[in-house]
Amino acid sequence: MKYHQINSALFVKNRRKFTAEMKPNSVAVFNSNDIYPVSADSTLPFAQHRDIFYLSGVDQEESILLLFPDAPYENQKEILFLKETNDHIAVWEGEKLSKERAFQVSGIRTVYWLQDFHKVLNEMMTYADTMYINTNEHYRATVETETREARFVKWWKERYPAHNVAKSNPILQRIRSVKESEEIDLIQQACDITEKGFRRLLSFVKPNVTEYEIEAELVHEFIRNRSKGFAYTPIIASGNNANVLHYIENNQQCKAGDLILLDVAAEYANYSSDMTRTIPVSGRYSERQKAVYNAVLRVKNEATKMLTSGTLWKQYHIEVGKIMTSELLGLGLLDKADVQNENPEWPAYKKYFMHGTSHHMGLDTHDYGLLHEPMKANMVFTVEPGIYIPEEKFGIRLEDNVVVQEKGEPFNLMRNIPIEVDEIESLMNQ
Repeated sequence: MKYHQINSALFVKNRRKFTAEMKPNSVAVFNSNDIYPVSADSTLPFAQHRDIFYLSGVDQEESILLLFPDAPYENQKEILFLKETNDHIAVWEGEKLSKERAFQVSGIRTVYWLQDFHKVLNEMMTYADTMYINTNEHYRATVETETREARFVKWWKERYPAHNVAKSNPILQRIRSVKESEEIDLIQQACDITEKGFRRLLSFVKPNVTEYEIEAELVHEFIRNRSKGFAYTPIIASGNNANVLHYIENNQQCKAGDLILLDVAAEYANYSSDMTRTIPVSGRYSERQKAVYNAVLRVKNEATKMLTSGTLWKQYHIEVGKIMTSELLGLGLLDKADVQNENPEWPAYKKYFMHGTSHHMGLDTHDYGLLHEPMKANMVFTVEPGIYIPEEKFGIRLEDNVVVQEKGEPFNLMRNIPIEVDEIESLMNQ
């Protein structure tokens, strides 16, 4: 891995939080992701399942974590199963985790090779009453591929039909949403790498540069700072492309006078950052662009203040909508009649700002978190309002990542990334 080793104490704490919520006499199993094929013998780069990483720190394919806090013997309470390493694998793929190295990474002392999994599991199931299965229940999830986890669940239900079934996901939704200090530090590192990439761009962008050249500059800076690259598919949208919310073609030339909406960010150690900035191709905003930009910035700043412990996500978005409505009236994009006659289910401001303002983030860019429950200290959220004006051929979105505090305003992890008009213009014209 490119990142520095994470102290195993984080994963010890995470497992302790999970097992504290398990039912008596129950077993939980977590699987690594598959390495996904492309065609022939080509594969996509491996990306670890975030749940097994969160609980163990193991960042390797064909790994399984078993948790059994009420096991009759101490060495059965936490067990890792790993793909056995050997000299042949070391030559062709690089050395895999040894049992000792796995302990250093995870803090788990009992480590078996994968071929022992079914034998050990069978013994554990004779002691247990309940099995926790790990299903993907994220509110944005649309999974069509049968994952390694899904295959295991199907096999387990056939093999052990007499056991009770419980779900890991409700526990993970709660504990993963509240970050440990070590996790916040890792997200901060991802944000700091993102800052380096953004600052690199400010001296690079000029008329006639292409969106993909900007993408290349970013990934260069990210990787040279120990990131695997982008935390998500980058959006580099110049001109009217910014009005396509998930524009990812990144193949157009950036024209003088246009803006570029950059929704781009680095990952670090599997933790995401999530930044959006909108910059002028020619190094200066027009008066109209500046007016819309500052309106978005004011909404972002006011929305940020509302991300406090106890806030309800749904009510928060209603309040942000009121602030955005006021700004759109000031810009002449809405008039009083638009607001008076609006559909409560789709308020007038949604014509120009049609997406949400904030989402949980962490190991996943859209991270775990139960949106119907009040916000808590050490949750990490994005703040990302935007105004999109197809008839004027530009759109502006601004986005930072913030940590909810026990009291007062949240802490901005992107506080050092330029966002004010004057600073961006100054840096682009040095």
